Amino acid sequence: MERVRDVSELPKAHLHLHFTGSMRPTTVLELADKHGVRLPDALTEALSGGEPPRLRATDERGWFRFQRLYDAARSCLREPEDIQRLVREAAEEDLRDGSGWLEIQVDPTSYAPMLGGLIPALEVILDAVETTSRETGLGMRVLVAANRMKHPLDARTLARLAVRYADRGVVGFGLSNDERRGMARDFDRAFGIAREAGLLSTPHGGELAGPASVRDCLDDLGANRVGHGVRAAEDPRLMKRLADRQVTCEVCPASNVALGVYEKPEDVPLRTLFEAGVPLALGADDPLLFGSRLAAQYEIARRHHGFTDAELAEVARQSVRGSAAPEDVKSKLLAGVDDWLAS
Repeated sequence: MERVRDVSELPKAHLHLHFTGSMRPTTVLELADKHGVRLPDALTEALSGGEPPRLRATDERGWFRFQRLYDAARSCLREPEDIQRLVREAAEEDLRDGSGWLEIQVDPTSYAPMLGGLIPALEVILDAVETTSRETGLGMRVLVAANRMKHPLDARTLARLAVRYADRGVVGFGLSNDERRGMARDFDRAFGIAREAGLLSTPHGGELAGPASVRDCLDDLGANRVGHGVRAAEDPRLMKRLADRQVTCEVCPASNVALGVYEKPEDVPLRTLFEAGVPLALGADDPLLFGSRLAAQYEIARRHHGFTDAELAEVARQSVRGSAAPEDVKSKLLAGVDDWLAS
């Protein structure tokens, strides 16, 4: 019988983690108390009770509720010290789960009102990432993400800002929020700005919307990676295209179930994508609201999809290869994966 190895000791890269959603529940409660923020009762009860709030975002009302809870948590981040704490704790959680590289995703416009403007907000975030990476040893970089619910001109502003700070730790440009709203092609100019400067294209697609949204990410935004992308499993030709181009899908099993994209963990098409040769990078998405972090996603693959340790190791390798990590960091992590499998 094969020995079951500890997935928290498997070296891996974490490519799908949202900024506010990375917070610990206790941190949100403490920051709310610190700043006198009244959180929605449902959020306070969930965070205090250790259970994630009940969410289902497959309809407009459900998505609005999810966004309301997320916005409430974000309103607790009001000072540079709060940002530093968030980044430090996110790194600690990732290190505990075996991550050797983290790309954290943020829309700095969300924090600009509290931190003195768009540029100061991004600089505070980048300073926190640089300090935390140096002090913890975890490789960390930033993905700047536009909001597809806002005007495409806002996205272009963010793309230019991302390019400006490419030498300070920004490695990619994304597009988040409900992909059922806002056509991908409306944001092509913004992604063109980012790609021309060498930033990775990492838009969300194929979560709440179907395979067509993944194709739009490829065709209109030149995606190097797709945030989620699970609905590509419904289209064999699309999966082949992703596999042939080695476009990584940042799959977040726990959030897929929490938001009602799939009813049960075993319904998430992890094995379908994996066996089709689509590169995967498992991610925690928003642990604050979904209740599980990075290593737990690998446990879902093992427990509900029958992934062997060799297959989990290959998924970890794919996450590393799909990252923006320097080659020496990739080599070190890949060697660590081999060591984990050989142990």
